[in-house]
Amino acid sequence: MKEKIIEFLLKIFAMISILITISIVVLLLFEAKDFFKEVSFVELFKGNSWNPLLSNPSYNIMTLIAGTLIIALIACIIAVPLGLLIAIYLSEYATRKIRGFLKPILEVLAFIPSVVYGFFALTFITPFLRTFIHNLEIYNALSAGIAIGIMVIPMIASLSEDALRSVPGSIRRGAYALGSTKYEVTTKVLIPAAKSGIISSFILAVSRAIGETMIVAIASGSNPLFNLNPLKSVQTLTAYMANVSMGDVSYSSVEYKTIFVCGAVLFFITLVLNIIARKIINKNKYNF
Repeated sequence: MKEKIIEFLLKIFAMISILITISIVVLLLFEAKDFFKEVSFVELFKGNSWNPLLSNPSYNIMTLIAGTLIIALIACIIAVPLGLLIAIYLSEYATRKIRGFLKPILEVLAFIPSVVYGFFALTFITPFLRTFIHNLEIYNALSAGIAIGIMVIPMIASLSEDALRSVPGSIRRGAYALGSTKYEVTTKVLIPAAKSGIISSFILAVSRAIGETMIVAIASGSNPLFNLNPLKSVQTLTAYMANVSMGDVSYSSVEYKTIFVCGAVLFFITLVLNIIARKIINKNKYNF
């Protein structure tokens, strides 16, 4: 009877997470449906700006998608190689004493509030970059992307290190017994064996970068024009949602409904990323 009760409770907890996800999806689609009653779907791809609050509104959502993806790409360029290299060092090269010293420092970065990273980007990264890039705007995608990249480094490093350390020691010893160097064991044995876990950390980091709000709201600005230049101000999906939700927009207005359209697009992007990641992980999964 005790086992039955525990099993029942675990099923309930699992169902709660599923129900919450379904509720969020239904809410986004229901509210977005009301938006499309007044604005056609084609309007989301017309024009070159996103200005729903003007008297002559423009609804080109590609403006927000482009800004979001530019910043996420910059963050990944910073975080993916650094995070993986840190994970390799902590897993294979660092002594136990050095690992015990570096791990807590690395984890501190994960606990710093994102708003702090936003002001760090605005008050330190941007002035530093402007000494080399003179046409860099005060609010820009490059600084925001770098700050987000720094923020997600601990996520990639920690998850990738766990994946590398989960590879059985017998595989390491077998590779060393064949005369392989530590570099060869790491690059030709451990990384391929831990590929699924490493890819999972990359996808989680990308999703985190795409969904970041406070850093982009503070450091990237709110330029509503379609722009692919990382040196200029851009507006992202999350930054727009934060700006409108804190404004004086009427609850039942079309302008307010745009929040849910952006939320639905953001959800779709992360869903596609997770589906792709799942396929890649299943394809490269090793069974030890």
